[in-house]
Amino acid sequence: MAQNTDLKTQPIHPASLGKRMLQGAGIALILIIVFLIRARDPDPDWGKLWIIKPLIVVPLAGALGAVFYYFMDNLRYQGGGRKISAEILSLIVYVIVLWLGVVLGLDGTWWD
Repeated sequence: MAQNTDLKTQPIHPASLGKRMLQGAGIALILIIVFLIRARDPDPDWGKLWIIKPLIVVPLAGALGAVFYYFMDNLRYQGGGRKISAEILSLIVYVIVLWLGVVLGLDGTWWD
């Protein structure tokens, strides 16, 4: 009697963690770039390279929010009300983490 080794299981995560992090960081980077375009005449007290801090911190926060989204896939694939609650919770956590990243990124420049 031979064992069947052709069993294939469906992956829970349709995309890798790295791909999700890049997506979250990309969204955050686009948002902070749009936000920073308005800074035409920066305060001279901020230093020459003040713009680098928000361009690093905010995408990192976006990537962190995407990590939470990735780990909610288990709940999302259970279907029904759990899928809806996982989507809403993921969106809320992403927005909160992104907001905190913007605050930390712009701390000391636009927000003292």
